[in-house]
Amino acid sequence: MLQFNFFDGIISLMSFFSQKPNLPQQLNICIIANKFPIVGRAVRHGFLWPLARGLVQAGHKVTVLSWTNPRGKKEIEKDGVVAYFLGEGGYRNIDDFPQRLDEKFAALHAQSPFHLVHCLDRSGLIIAKKKKEYGVGVIFDVDATQMSSLFAITGKVQDTIPSQLKTALAIVYKFLTTYYGSDRSIINTADSIFVNNPQQQLILERYYLYPELKTYIIPYGIEIGDLSKREKSDELREKLGLPVNSHIVVTISDMNDFDESRNILRAFEKVAIKKPTARLLVLGNGPFKKDVEYETLQLALGSRVFFIGDVNNEEISDYISLAEVFVNLSSRTTGFEPSLLEAMAQKKIIIGSEVSPIANIVEDSKDGFLIRPADRKALSDLLINIFAEHYTLDQIKESARQKVLDIFNIDKMIQQTLSAYKETLMNRRLFKKMKLSEQAKPNFQTNV
Repeated sequence: MLQFNFFDGIISLMSFFSQKPNLPQQLNICIIANKFPIVGRAVRHGFLWPLARGLVQAGHKVTVLSWTNPRGKKEIEKDGVVAYFLGEGGYRNIDDFPQRLDEKFAALHAQSPFHLVHCLDRSGLIIAKKKKEYGVGVIFDVDATQMSSLFAITGKVQDTIPSQLKTALAIVYKFLTTYYGSDRSIINTADSIFVNNPQQQLILERYYLYPELKTYIIPYGIEIGDLSKREKSDELREKLGLPVNSHIVVTISDMNDFDESRNILRAFEKVAIKKPTARLLVLGNGPFKKDVEYETLQLALGSRVFFIGDVNNEEISDYISLAEVFVNLSSRTTGFEPSLLEAMAQKKIIIGSEVSPIANIVEDSKDGFLIRPADRKALSDLLINIFAEHYTLDQIKESARQKVLDIFNIDKMIQQTLSAYKETLMNRRLFKKMKLSEQAKPNFQTNV
């Protein structure tokens, strides 16, 4: 009769772990994203290509799996990064992405096994669920969850008790439906989650019950390799018919929230009365565009507000350069808005939402201004005071640029990302434990 010996079990267990390979010098990394921009620093996820390029320059292999690209190519190899776009080469529905992703990943993994899968959105969940079969570590960005919907609801609250109660109930309902509807599967399969700021980390730990030790704060933002101050484009100003002495406010909107756009318009109405030279440029398009345009006519702002429509990624910076003030009060994302960071780097006065992640790095009245999105009076008063130069604007502009340069350094971001990759793989017990540098738990200072 076989008898179990405790000490033999311990020795066998130690032998099992001792046979684990060392962490390889060259990691084989697969980055999965529904959208993976090739160019464009003032666009969401515009930092991803320089991040992938930096990982390659650090000696690692990076493969990108995405859906489509503006060039319409099935495969793009640039700066050592190989990207496959599975939706190119014929009409396919985006709903086909998971199946095609599964097939392509399996084929590439068979040729050269991946060590790590970094999912920037939930499209990589089909791979994450097979991580044991593939023997890979899996990292999700917080954008893969629907935490952003909670920020969006928070941004609508007003300073009244009924509004606060209504908002609280809406947040609870939204959290329960999104968590049990989709986010729980991501939480259960993620070996690590990348967040942008401590606020997201706290929410994951407190409400999603995801361990803090498995979250990494990495300040994704924009590529800042070349953010020299741009001169205002006289050609663009003349094309739009803007007066030389006009005070220009620029905002970007996906026009998915009519109230958000209406609040900005009604606040600007008061500005236009006191400052006749003020002009508002609205970039973007969306389902509520006609409603927003009608609201503009109702407010008699037809000659003061310019609807630019969709703008190419490369052109966003040109419009930002025209601005005296850049406004983005959206709270529908969990990460930093690249357009706000671009404006700060270009020494523009920015106005952001106090309930969005930008509030973690912007100190109100020092690096820019923070207001509650629903507070129209605060926005109109702020714009009027800015145009009247009631603030030390030059000092604010310099401080804003320096803040971006200090936090969103691409070399620092690559170093922190690599440290998080390695620690994730070792915690996953795919490789032997080894001592990491002090950068193993990346972090950065914020206002929290």
